[in-house]
Amino acid sequence: MAKNSSPTVPAPPANYEASLEELETLVARLESGQLPLDQLLTGYQRGAELLKFCRDRLEAVENQIKVLEGNELKPWNKESSFD
Repeated sequence: MAKNSSPTVPAPPANYEASLEELETLVARLESGQLPLDQLLTGYQRGAELLKFCRDRLEAVENQIKVLEGNELKPWNKESSFD
């Protein structure tokens, strides 16, 4: 029987929060220095994907805010946001 050597592709992130949580966990594992080289590379690649996903989601939300604010991004004011 032949062994399947193709790597498993991680699922795309469900949402921003899940992506950020996975990224934080991954960074902690990478910084621990305890991963073998091949897992470091795989982890780095996954981290780059997660980072891109987070940045893209933040940019999309920022663009929505610009539309809501008349194409001018205004600073968020916690006190006035719930008025």
